[in-house]
Amino acid sequence: MKISAARQSVLECSADAVVIAIRSDQRLSPAAEQVDHALGGLIQRLLDDDDFSAAHATTCLLYPSAGLAADCVVLVGIEASPGDQAARISREAAGAAAKLLAGRQRSCVAFFGSFPDPAAAVCGAMAGCTGQDLFRRDKKLFPFSELQFADCTPDQLAHGQALGEAVNWTRALVNAPPADMYPGSFVDQVQQVLAGLPIQTEVWDAERLATKRCRAILAVGRGSARPPQLLMLHYRGAAKDAPVLGLVGKGVTFDSGGLSLKPSEGMLDMKCDMAGAATVVGAMQAIAQLKLPVNVSAYCGLVENMVSGDSYKLGDVIHTRAGITVEVHNTDAEGRLVLADTLDVAKSQGVSHLIDLATLTGACMVALGRSVSGVFTNQQTWCDELLASATVAGDWAWQLPMFSLYDELISSPVADIKNVGDGRWGGAITAAKFLERFVGDLPWVHVDIAGPSFSDRSCKWLDGGASGCFVPTLVALTQRYSTR
Repeated sequence: MKISAARQSVLECSADAVVIAIRSDQRLSPAAEQVDHALGGLIQRLLDDDDFSAAHATTCLLYPSAGLAADCVVLVGIEASPGDQAARISREAAGAAAKLLAGRQRSCVAFFGSFPDPAAAVCGAMAGCTGQDLFRRDKKLFPFSELQFADCTPDQLAHGQALGEAVNWTRALVNAPPADMYPGSFVDQVQQVLAGLPIQTEVWDAERLATKRCRAILAVGRGSARPPQLLMLHYRGAAKDAPVLGLVGKGVTFDSGGLSLKPSEGMLDMKCDMAGAATVVGAMQAIAQLKLPVNVSAYCGLVENMVSGDSYKLGDVIHTRAGITVEVHNTDAEGRLVLADTLDVAKSQGVSHLIDLATLTGACMVALGRSVSGVFTNQQTWCDELLASATVAGDWAWQLPMFSLYDELISSPVADIKNVGDGRWGGAITAAKFLERFVGDLPWVHVDIAGPSFSDRSCKWLDGGASGCFVPTLVALTQRYSTR
């Protein structure tokens, strides 16, 4: 998709459609005033008669008979006082307009009016016109060939495009069917897409995982005909002695639950259980494209959790790479086992700070709903940086407690710990407490993206399926990290 600055005025713009942002306080921007005048005061009448409220992400499609070069006009409401939510509001408003227009084939769409975060608006428009209908003969959404933006600097355009491409690639990885997306094909696609970027790739196959004592990853992947892999990506944009940010992603490309088999309705969307890994590689693409002056390493533990005569079993004791033994009480609590070895590898390679992202628990969705990620930490100052970055980037996140009283809930009489807590209670927290055992004293934040990473319903600004959430947050956090 070509992203460029608007080359013509709003009235002369020859795009297939123009989008005009209308503030929720109904004060018209210069572009909106020009269009309103050309249409004989139509916009103002719509506002005065409450036929268009200009509430956040509301849209109104107009087909003017004269006065504009474009075929149609979309009015989109945008919050007049966004506060610290400028990125989210801009992304959602631009996405709503793009999604409306993408219902039919259009080559070029131009955006006018004041978006409080222009880069986020570019990202939102790119995501809004791109659907999950990868295999439908009759498409529901048709991505545009070109997007134009007025009042957007070259740096904002470049940043927005990098974010949009990364978000859409993350969505495509998660939306791919599990027959096509498994550990080996995930690695192949990542290597293909990132070729040409300054990123060094390293892959540990099953044999190397055994040599490196990654027994938890191997245990989870044992039931699948497709062997597990550990993918590592290294970007070095700063001095050799600068600190290294470690990003870790859970990459369970399909989760049947193993011998603790999920019901059919609980298994249907389990292709999304690799969203953590997809988010991490998407962020790495954007970081490299933007040439951020920072050192970052990414680690993706990739497995299928399947059922066979060789599946790992309830009651098994796994000797993890870190030397911590784990009693298996539920084979459907496999993501934390994969992350245990993956976190230890990241730690052993000398990263200075850690972030892991995972579709880890349904309990987090019970606590926070479908739209908000749960955040857990062993160091508050590092967590504060992550939460500040999420606010700037427009991702919803909320911190949950990590009190020591939860440690007892994962204790085992047989091994050092067990892989589940006390039934339903505090499940998202006990999962985080499990992971905490494998990071030592490193500043670490765990982000449970089980809710917002995938939705079976569409919204105004985004098609259903994968969302690409937290890619913008990781990029924003990396920008903050570069100032250390």
